[in-house]
Amino acid sequence: MAEITLLDGGMGQELVARSGDDPTPLWATRVMIDHPGMVRDIHADYFAAGATVATTNTYAIHHDRLERFDLDHLFHALHLRALAEAHEARGARGSGRIAGSMGPLIGTYRPEVTLPVAEAAPKYAEIARILGPHVDLFLCETLASVEMCEGAVKGAAEGGKPVWLSVTVDDYDGSKLRSGEPVTDLARVIAAYPVAAVLANCSVPEAMGDALAGLKTLGLPFGAYANGFTHISGNFLSEAATVKELTHRHDLTPEKYAEFAMAWVDMGATIVGGCCEVGPAHIRHLAERLRAQGHTIV
Repeated sequence: MAEITLLDGGMGQELVARSGDDPTPLWATRVMIDHPGMVRDIHADYFAAGATVATTNTYAIHHDRLERFDLDHLFHALHLRALAEAHEARGARGSGRIAGSMGPLIGTYRPEVTLPVAEAAPKYAEIARILGPHVDLFLCETLASVEMCEGAVKGAAEGGKPVWLSVTVDDYDGSKLRSGEPVTDLARVIAAYPVAAVLANCSVPEAMGDALAGLKTLGLPFGAYANGFTHISGNFLSEAATVKELTHRHDLTPEKYAEFAMAWVDMGATIVGGCCEVGPAHIRHLAERLRAQGHTIV
């Protein structure tokens, strides 16, 4: 039996559901202004469900996102607010790790907007310097191309904490990034930068087996945390889209999601959790399944 790190589930969709607010391109960030404490409560619910990692609500706090809404002056303060909410939840729990989330620049699932490494890396380094003193690791997540991965990891490496690299893969062929590049092409990035773990996230669970088969060859701890969308629609790939363009699937019960995740563990994955539309109930059931099969959650 293995030691398994159990990540939390999705934050953004939980915030939409709990706030009742109409989602905007900045919804998960704006909610910390409009509904203080809600992010903390979601972190707390994931800890209570059995997760051992709280992923900070910093995924979309980038200058390019904030500038559209004249909120860039809050760049630093919003990162600190997100950190505080994660720390408050962990303090109440008394244990757990905090992962500093760094999402893609400009847009999600869009490899065509990848910035050159020389331009992207300083942007991630700025975030890493803010988060670094307050997190246990960095989670560079939902990255859609090899160059996007390199820019994020190069910048995050300046923060002085372990870097976990997570990619989003093609929903119909998980062996490829959304850019069309093979998952195994990440070998170039992990050879050049200090990556501590490799993962796949925010793709349908059915694609994760093929993704993990590629990640497994890279010689690092690996894992997955899938989403609960039917697919990524073309409308969501437009400028300033919102999650209203995405459809959640009704068949992905906690029991069914746990079946997928346990199959990833059987492949050798030691890091599992959930992404968008995977909530505390899913994580709770997954924790129960892991323990029932003799695994230790760390």
